[in-house]
Amino acid sequence: MRRTTTSAGSADAHTTEASGWQTIKRVLPYLWPQDEPWVKRRVVLALLLLLAAKIISVATPFFYKAAVDALAGEAPSAAMLLAFSAAGLTVAYGLARLGAVGFGELRDAVFVRVGQRALRKLALETFTHIHRLSMRYHISRKTGGLSRIIERGVKGVDFLLRFMLFSIGPLILELSMVSVLFAWLFGIWYMVVVVVTIAIYVTYTFKVTEWRVKIRRQMNDQDTDANQKAIDSLLNFETVKYFGAEGREAARYDRSMASYEGLAVKTGQSLSILNFGQASIITTGLVIVMVMASFGVQDGTLTVGDFVMVNAYMIQITMPLNFLGTVYREIRQALVDMGQMFGLLAQPAEVTDKPGAPALAVSGGAVEFDDVRFGYDTERPILKGITLRVGAGERVALVGPSGSGKSTIGRLLFRFYDVTGGAVRIDGQDLRDVTQDSLHARIGVVPQDTVLFNDSVYYNIAYGNPEASQAEVEAAARAARIHDFIMSLPQGYDTQVGERGLKLSGGEKQRVGIARTLLKNPPILLLDEATSALDTQTERDIQDSLLEMGQGRTVITIAHRLSTIADADRIVVLEDGLIVEQGTHEMLLGNGGRYAAMWARQSSEEEAAAAA
Repeated sequence: MRRTTTSAGSADAHTTEASGWQTIKRVLPYLWPQDEPWVKRRVVLALLLLLAAKIISVATPFFYKAAVDALAGEAPSAAMLLAFSAAGLTVAYGLARLGAVGFGELRDAVFVRVGQRALRKLALETFTHIHRLSMRYHISRKTGGLSRIIERGVKGVDFLLRFMLFSIGPLILELSMVSVLFAWLFGIWYMVVVVVTIAIYVTYTFKVTEWRVKIRRQMNDQDTDANQKAIDSLLNFETVKYFGAEGREAARYDRSMASYEGLAVKTGQSLSILNFGQASIITTGLVIVMVMASFGVQDGTLTVGDFVMVNAYMIQITMPLNFLGTVYREIRQALVDMGQMFGLLAQPAEVTDKPGAPALAVSGGAVEFDDVRFGYDTERPILKGITLRVGAGERVALVGPSGSGKSTIGRLLFRFYDVTGGAVRIDGQDLRDVTQDSLHARIGVVPQDTVLFNDSVYYNIAYGNPEASQAEVEAAARAARIHDFIMSLPQGYDTQVGERGLKLSGGEKQRVGIARTLLKNPPILLLDEATSALDTQTERDIQDSLLEMGQGRTVITIAHRLSTIADADRIVVLEDGLIVEQGTHEMLLGNGGRYAAMWARQSSEEEAAAAA
């Protein structure tokens, strides 16, 4: 079936990226969920531990100063003298440093469960949302690029939760406390130098990082493109081999990697520029403050311990400031990655249930297409007013040339799309008025191209009914004429079928698909070229199984080979999106119309093939 997709449904358009603040607001509910009080308690406890760690960290240089003063023969405060000797002050300094680290690690240990729960919930939400998106989205998506967006987005959330909460906030708190202490202990000019240094450093870091983020975004796009090309090529391994295109595929992949390489080099070089600039700003501020402190020691207004304490504070704020560049860059990149993922989550589902929609109630399984109109593209209609009723328990076959709309009717019945005109009903219920889950549960589909999970044969058959017993699975396999083949395999039902079932032949895959539909046991069957990949004898055997399975069920068969549907209760001939003939096999042959011409042409082709 030919399809045309609209740009609105294009999955490789990366979706609209959410802005930075929108992304942050989108993440906050995972940190403060209304339905999980334990998460809130852990967040509060983690913040209290963070505050304790920073208070101890800021107080630590005081012990260092007191120890130096005691060793230099300068009298520390009376309280210090009463409580500690020089050695005791040194031990207290070490314990304070250890306490700051200990509270920080305890904070991480408390918060890790919050972060991992948030990642799990977000990953599940994304996975579930992608399954809710329409068929139009999925037939135009790029699987490799999509997986990269999700992978980077989830990692970005993990980074943002940890570093936004425990790096940027604590850094601002610590810098504020140190600045106030400088003004209180050493004078306003010390604070001015510190504040100006920090302001210049932060401005420089943010400006250069913004430039680097643009390069990084382009690098990510090239990485996504290269990954997509690699996965696409591997999924089409056989096609690549058929056309001897290994070199062509390698060159195509290398072109994407060459673009990625160039941008990665720019990213590395820009990092060197950022690091050198940061080091220059911090070193200049450090030198100015230390020179000021040295003058204070010389004129007697400061002790040697004060000089050491000033140095300790400057080094203490230098370390997180150096980290700020990396953290800010990664946060910006995380916001970009998360923006793409949340943009994906913002993709609307084209087919949705109405609020309060009831489940489909199947009493007999009558299917009705009432003046149905539909097109994958508004400028190219596929169905142009189809009116067709399939009675409960009736077996109806749809035939016609490629592009006539046969498979589109099947997709509309399963509600992969909503009609643009008219209505599709089952037992009088408009499919748009019932839940999709209930609809899908009551229709069994055997597609033309059966795709299997990369798991065991048993898993793929049991997918039709996960609650089925081993005996029921084997009975379905026998009905599909594949049980004996499975038992001949060394691992039997535990045999792995490979990605998309590539370890099985086309006929074997199709029989597995038939078996799992038999196991589902639905009241309505949709057979879309269900035996197209089978040899003549196996096809006859399975036709008997399908005929037996269809007893008491409504069966709609989409067929190209007319000999497989000659015994249908009614045959509907489609052409150019319209019904041009319908009736029994004998009636249509007697009419001498489109069906008779198709039958004659196929019969002559089969005779010619047999003679050859």
